[in-house]
Amino acid sequence: MAIISLDGMRFYANHGCFAEEQAIGADFVVDLKLNVDTLDAQQSDDISATVSYQDVYNLVSSEMSCRSHLLEHVASRIASSVLARFPKIRWISVRVSKLNPPLGGQLDSASVTLFLRR
Repeated sequence: MAIISLDGMRFYANHGCFAEEQAIGADFVVDLKLNVDTLDAQQSDDISATVSYQDVYNLVSSEMSCRSHLLEHVASRIASSVLARFPKIRWISVRVSKLNPPLGGQLDSASVTLFLRR
């Protein structure tokens, strides 16, 4: 088993509960941790025996382009899509962070972390 991490994936998207957030958009960061059976890949050095980072990134990018009101919904869609596409993944942790959320004060980000097990 191995943990494959994709950290700091940055996206501009239109997620949020307020009309302004949906219209203007904001910057988001997505971090993934994937628990993967990599024994075959370790022995074969063949990308088809593991999970392709590029394919995961493309799937996350696609999910980030679909509007949602809540970070919980975005994280759930990402986790479900990644688990459905990659059977070698045993569990996934998804963290979706909204940078500079409009909360009326100084705040770097607001985040939701979701953990799903197969």
